Amino acid sequence: MRFGLDIPLTGVFSDLTVVANVAQEAEAYGWDGCFVWDHLRIAGTRQLADPWLALALIAQATKRIRFGPLVTPLFRRHLGKLAYETVSLDHLSDGRLVFGVGLGSDVFGEISAFGGPLDDRVRAEMLDEGLTVLTGLWSGQPFDFEGKHIRIKRAQVNPPCLQSPRIPIWIAASWRHKRPMRRAARYDGVVPVRGDLSGPLTPEEVREMGAYIKGFRSADNAFDVLHFGLTNGLQPADARKLAASYGLAGVTWWIETLPLEAQLDQVLERVRLGPPL
Repeated sequence: MRFGLDIPLTGVFSDLTVVANVAQEAEAYGWDGCFVWDHLRIAGTRQLADPWLALALIAQATKRIRFGPLVTPLFRRHLGKLAYETVSLDHLSDGRLVFGVGLGSDVFGEISAFGGPLDDRVRAEMLDEGLTVLTGLWSGQPFDFEGKHIRIKRAQVNPPCLQSPRIPIWIAASWRHKRPMRRAARYDGVVPVRGDLSGPLTPEEVREMGAYIKGFRSADNAFDVLHFGLTNGLQPADARKLAASYGLAGVTWWIETLPLEAQLDQVLERVRLGPPL
């Protein structure tokens, strides 16, 4: 199992120099990944920073760790611009970008405030079409697509993405919603949440979810299962035991979310403790 940090780009993290510094510290203290939230609004009018600028700074500040958005709501991105952004980050980092993506939601009121379809089914259609277009553009070859929501003709992004066969895609999905899980099975990983957002999945639920996804996997290549866990305040032995229980259930990435209200000294103290190995 690998271990990553998830950074909400608000509070102390709205200063992107802090984000770059935290990423460097994470790499130095044994973390495997550094990921960022992608929101236009978090709990009202908090200060926010742009995730794509944050990712560029992380790419330059580090040499080893994986990084990416957790997660980008695809419906609100222009696919040509997003293709160039992701390809540029992939090359800038020598192939370390992971693309976390999902439908998005109005839990923070950001769709209501900034616009977009509130119907989950419409955003799901846009996600499926968007992923087809994005992966086509990553190939570097001229690409045509005509769908219900997206139409492009002879569009081409040059250069292609650096990673082969493409940048890994992790799909956000609510367990036990089956269709999102089948979507995740077509790509490289799942970012699972409980459908009612009441708390993390249990190891038993993760195991059940993994068995369901496996039934729809045709590829033999690795498939990542993420878990958002918290070890802050736990004794090291208890933290290791908790993380290990999820590893045994099939989790491949333990993602520790840094607190929204944390001060920088608290953040650095947690990061320097290292992952719960």
